[in-house]
Amino acid sequence: MTPSQFTLLFLLALALTTALRLWLDMRHLRHVIVHRNRVPADFAGRIELADHRKAADYTVAKVRLGMIEIAIDTLMLLILTIGGALGMIDQALRALLGSGYLHGLALFACVGVVGFVIGLPASLYRTFSLEARFGFNKLTWPLWFVDLAKGTALTVLIGGPLLFAVLWLMDVMGRSWWLYVWLVWLGTNLLVLFLYPTVIAPLFNKFTPLEDASLKSRIETLLTRCGFTSSGLFVMDGSKRSAHGNAYFTGFGRAKRIVFFDTLLEKLAPQEIEAVLAHELGHFKHRHVIKRIALSGVLSLAFLWLLGQLIDQTWFFAGLKVGAGDTASGAAMGLLLFSMVLPVFLFPLAPLTSAFSRRHEYEADAYAAKQTNAADLITALVKLYRDNAATLTPDPLHSLFHDSHPPASQRIARLGTP
Repeated sequence: MTPSQFTLLFLLALALTTALRLWLDMRHLRHVIVHRNRVPADFAGRIELADHRKAADYTVAKVRLGMIEIAIDTLMLLILTIGGALGMIDQALRALLGSGYLHGLALFACVGVVGFVIGLPASLYRTFSLEARFGFNKLTWPLWFVDLAKGTALTVLIGGPLLFAVLWLMDVMGRSWWLYVWLVWLGTNLLVLFLYPTVIAPLFNKFTPLEDASLKSRIETLLTRCGFTSSGLFVMDGSKRSAHGNAYFTGFGRAKRIVFFDTLLEKLAPQEIEAVLAHELGHFKHRHVIKRIALSGVLSLAFLWLLGQLIDQTWFFAGLKVGAGDTASGAAMGLLLFSMVLPVFLFPLAPLTSAFSRRHEYEADAYAAKQTNAADLITALVKLYRDNAATLTPDPLHSLFHDSHPPASQRIARLGTP
């Protein structure tokens, strides 16, 4: 392939993916707006029209903001690649730092900072305007800055050494470097998953043992019935950032924890909380976490192998208007370019991953219905959709691409009507 041919292929893929994403969003907008003034028959009597309209307006606001972000991200990608900005950053860093690993680390850092700055206005608007307008945002400016500082520190402390290790392996391990990088990447991800419940998550939220004796007894009975052991039941102060509610379990082995958002405990009855937790335990029982880790591992291995084939191709670099550089610098540029352009080619495959995730959600729902009363899970889901202002009328095709969970009507239909 020649550089000009790859340039044309990239531009066509970017145009098609961007057009598809915007078209799906437009479909979603029209579908939600058309159904705004009527509660779906399956939810009549359980969802008030005012709540349904709020969910529609919330969805429309999020989608419109998302469409602006799509346009900004597409323009940024074009400027960095075809526009030559990435090549200019590369040359400036090379003149300042020379070639080698420091140059590679700085290249990633600069592009990360540029992306953060460009995306900052939309991110702030989403949190402090859009979410606040619909009554969900609880985040304060001081807490936002603290979160930013902690997140940046974690990125540097974990991402920095990992990126250095990847660049070093790409430099010294010959043509099979991608296999060694994959092993390091996989090991690091597993380590982070293991450390997250007890080391990383407490940096951002406060976790206190569940004190409600009656609810605790109900949950412990459920855990025994399901054959699930954990290191404890915890309540997370999610309300200091958002009014949205959730529950999850995290960790491996003895580090497994069951976590409830304090907002969830405030909104659901004990039997509904039990049903929601049973759904989460269904993911554990069906080994969904392990299956997702395995799938992620297989896909990452395939992508790294593909990068291994592209890293020595001058048309790949020249087609995106950058130079390959020397070994270490070329590895950094190749890895960066690959991570930037790969999503352009993969988006049309999104329904496959969504279908995989939806199947897991159905299985978890079915498990919860066996371990608890299906009617309790249905009422819990209705409350969560209502309180989180989740639309009950998504466009089917948009949902097929974007939603990891099945639409509310389909979940409740499978569970049955109480």
